[in-house]
Amino acid sequence: MGEEGFTPRENNMNEKKFPLTKEETLRLIERYPTPFHLYDEAKIRANFRRLRETFAWAPSFREHFAVKALPNPRIVQILHEDGAGTDCSSTPELIISAAAGVKGEEIMLTSNDTPYEEFQKAIELGAVINLDDLSHLDYMAEHAGLPNLLCFRYNPGNLVEGNDIIGKPVEAKYGLTREQMFEGYRRALEMGVKRFGVHTMVISAELRTEAFLLTARLMFELAAELKEKLGIHVEFVNLGGGFGIPYRPEQDGIDYDAVGAGIERLYNEIMRPAGLGDVGIRTESARGITGERAGSSPQCSMRRTRTRSTSASTPAWRTSCALRSTAPTIILPSSARRMHLPTTSMM
Repeated sequence: MGEEGFTPRENNMNEKKFPLTKEETLRLIERYPTPFHLYDEAKIRANFRRLRETFAWAPSFREHFAVKALPNPRIVQILHEDGAGTDCSSTPELIISAAAGVKGEEIMLTSNDTPYEEFQKAIELGAVINLDDLSHLDYMAEHAGLPNLLCFRYNPGNLVEGNDIIGKPVEAKYGLTREQMFEGYRRALEMGVKRFGVHTMVISAELRTEAFLLTARLMFELAAELKEKLGIHVEFVNLGGGFGIPYRPEQDGIDYDAVGAGIERLYNEIMRPAGLGDVGIRTESARGITGERAGSSPQCSMRRTRTRSTSASTPAWRTSCALRSTAPTIILPSSARRMHLPTTSMM
């Protein structure tokens, strides 16, 4: 047996092991009031460096860590020390980024239904602004001005199937259609914007190599067409995030070598012939970096056993446990079936 209540499979590379012994965990609980979060800094750094190496072939690469997924200034600072920027969707996330030392175009703001104060703050910080609705362009220009570097979020519609986490792109509220993308870039050019990138975010918690390659192909083809039709030479292609982790022992993790090699092949096949061989790659990961290396510590404050009616097929008792915890430490119900194994009992 491994941790209590969990029997590891033989030769299973995805076996989940709690990083501390029971005794070490109890000593932490004595020192720090529960609930608290526990992070493995060495593993988080290693996960980021693995992603960075995946795109080492690119002319430039930057990971914009999704602050919304883990708005902890120290985590943001740790990742920035290794070269990551941030992906922000609100003013608090912009403030966290600045406090952690993330500067200028290391920051990207992507949001919807955005108040002008958020655009103003992003422009003040020198951040890249990524618009996911065509109407935002005039609104931003009127109330906050225009950024030095602008991009639009592409929604490919039924070209991508989506999943039950991010939904189907064709039904989504975010992103511009292909026709809107060209209108948006044309209008931005006319308004005086000179520097551009291109962005999408259509997968989440993905493990399949082919899903990442499809995203790359769609975006590289779009970048080439923007250059051909509008003369826009984008500075980067942001492939979004979606880097998943194996939540269950029978799942295999992402083959990062295959993803990197496959996207490089598509880059050489599509981007270089189009004269875009200097364009950088950007990503917006979250769980792929921190998901396996963070945990919470709600503590059982009451344990109760109740009797109930019984039959030949059911036990005559049931035990329940009340957790001393807060909302941020409780897994989202919609993600419960993806929760990590094992759950370690300290009773």
